This record gives sequence, structure tokens and C-alpha cells, in this order.
Amino acid sequence: MTQQRSTDPRHAPVTVIGLGPMGLALAETLRERGHPLTVWNRTPANADGVVAQGARRAATVADAVSASPVTIVCLKDYASLYSVFDTAGDALKGRVLVNLCSGTPNEARAAADWAHERGAAYLDGAIMVPPPLVGHPQSVFLYSGPEDVLEAHRATLASLGDPRHLGSDPALAVLYNTALLTMMYATMNGFLHATALVGSADVPAVTFADLALNWFMPSVVDATLIAQAPSLDRGDYPGDLGTMEMNLSALEHITRTSAEQGVHTDQPRLMQEIAERAIAAGHGGDNYLAVFEIFKKATRTP
Repeated sequence: MTQQRSTDPRHAPVTVIGLGPMGLALAETLRERGHPLTVWNRTPANADGVVAQGARRAATVADAVSASPVTIVCLKDYASLYSVFDTAGDALKGRVLVNLCSGTPNEARAAADWAHERGAAYLDGAIMVPPPLVGHPQSVFLYSGPEDVLEAHRATLASLGDPRHLGSDPALAVLYNTALLTMMYATMNGFLHATALVGSADVPAVTFADLALNWFMPSVVDATLIAQAPSLDRGDYPGDLGTMEMNLSALEHITRTSAEQGVHTDQPRLMQEIAERAIAAGHGGDNYLAVFEIFKKATRTP
């Protein structure tokens, strides 16, 4: 099927490489938004569905990249990126590569250097939603790298969701992604442990969730953190409304209650240990947010 090339930036040609569940969501969304779409995948059959809907299947990576000014890559990791493009020759020269695979900040910076050596403009990115939410206006995609590159292709990237530019350092998107995932897992573990704790008294998870998630998190936890974020930047932790020593007492009660109720104690013990480290570092009279000073430093080895 011959694809019509549009001069409308909202319908600019795009190539997607990597058609796992997320890659397919990206490709299908771009096609639905009217972008002439070229796809390539190591397993060609993964592209059958989107090709049947009008996308063009490229025979090689070089062919795929050459078909569009922007190539979006959604692979497992940075090693896969290099492996896939090993046969692409100089196809990247003069084009834009948007890399949405996951890894570490150092890997992102190395990938940016690798792309520049091949003459490509490079954006590193992170997808902050599951595949079914790709394309929703409220869905956030994080990008880092040259701002002018993002702005030149904002209309294309906005087809996938809200494009947030974090800065010129190509490592920022993957760093933000890792930080947000850290918060997600810690929050989920906190809720799951708390649910297990009240569940030891036969309280249903649904009953507890109504209080914990509909009131306590937004009204107490979220509101407190938003209000206190400036204090983190200042390193100012006044203990007039509660000191680290007082919070250590609460953490000890959580550990003891978990043990009494026959619930896993490793997580509360770790939180207690972190507070103890903060006190040992001189923050006993500060409020609990002073543990931020502990988190900013590498973990001490025994």
C-alpha cells in the first residue's frame, strides 16, 4: 500500500522499531493519528496486524530509518539498540532517533554519543503509562536531549501523549523514570504491607483502601510532601511539629506490631534503621524529612 506523505506536522511520517506490546501501542496510535507509518521488528510476524491496517513493513533497519525523518525505538534495553542498528550503516545520518528503551543514566549518555557519532539528533525518553493509555492526552512521555529537536517534532510526539521536556542532559528522562518507579514500588509496598497489617485482624483490603487511598494518601501524605518540597531544597527540617526521635518511636511501634500480628517485619525494620542512621548523623531534633540527607548519600558498607 502506498502511503501519502503529508506536509502537516501532525501527520508527519514516522518509523517505529521494536513491536512488543508497547511498541505496537505506539505504532497503532501513530497510524490512527494519521502518520504514514513504517515498522520493523526482528520477528516480522509481530508487524502483521499493524501492516494489515496500513503501515509499511520495512525489509531492513536501514530501509525503515530511511523512510521517515523520525525513528522511534522501543526495545528491551540499550544493548538491543546497538545490536539492531549494527546493520543500519549510515541510515541515521541527518535523522532523529527517539529512544524509548529503559536503562541507566550512563547508558543514556553513551547512547546519545553513539547517535551523534552517526550524525543523528537524539532524544532519550521514558513512557510513563501502560500500553492501553498510549495516545491519551493526559498520558505523560518524558524526553531529554536538545530542546529544539523535541520542539521540531512536538506535534508527532504529542500524538502519543503529553511530551514533557526535562532538559538537555540525555540522562534526565531515564533518571526521572527510575525515580518515579522507585516511588511507585515504595508506595505500593507501603500500602500492601499496611493492608496485610490490618488484614491480620480480618479487615478487608477494600475497606482499608477506602480510608488509606481515598483520604490518607491525598489529604495527609501527598499534601505534606507538596508543602514540604521547598524544605528539601533548602535542607531545612525544623522539628517543632515532631522530631526524628518521635518518629523513631512510631517506627519501632510499627515493627513491634508487625511482629505481634505475624506480619512481615523486614520493611518496617528497614525504615526504623534509616531513622536510626539519621539520628546518628545528628538529625534527632529535626523532622522526619531529614532522612532525605541519608538518602542523598551512598549506602555505607559494613
